[in-house]
Amino acid sequence: MSATTTEVPAGTYTLEPVHSSFGFAVKHNGVSKFRGQFEDVTATLENGVLTGRAQVDSVKTPIPTLKDHLVGPDFFHAAETPTIEFRSNDIRISADGTVELDGVLTIRGVTQPVKATGTIAAGTSMSGEEVLGLELEATIDRRDFGINWQAPLPSGALAVAWEVTIEAQLELTKG
Repeated sequence: MSATTTEVPAGTYTLEPVHSSFGFAVKHNGVSKFRGQFEDVTATLENGVLTGRAQVDSVKTPIPTLKDHLVGPDFFHAAETPTIEFRSNDIRISADGTVELDGVLTIRGVTQPVKATGTIAAGTSMSGEEVLGLELEATIDRRDFGINWQAPLPSGALAVAWEVTIEAQLELTKG
């Protein structure tokens, strides 16, 4: 059974990777969303602070050959900046389980403030451990992080939108 919580839980919670995901969605060709995710991710909620890290070279998309372009200098530049990192500054939880989270996001070595919104729920796992579920979403302009690659389409539209939605579904276990 899960329930909403109105306070950031005390203690240390660590990511349960099998039941978690971290990825992105971006408008492609001006008509549909293209999604990707990172498979090597860590996260911790400790003393009211959520931190997370994704290994850039673990990026995966429905087009396997796209990985080389994404980890290269046009996008994430994994050779120079191998991780994406996040650290919260403030977590606000409403009575209905919605959450607003302020923090800083670092991509390509550039750190920018970011606000995420979503939901939080608390529960107990099958083995009796305390668990938290956080579903978060934030929208960024990728140019703010030095990701400026673009290809104009014949219509004049952009191949890949500047605005990117970051999506995190986290299950964290107290331990």
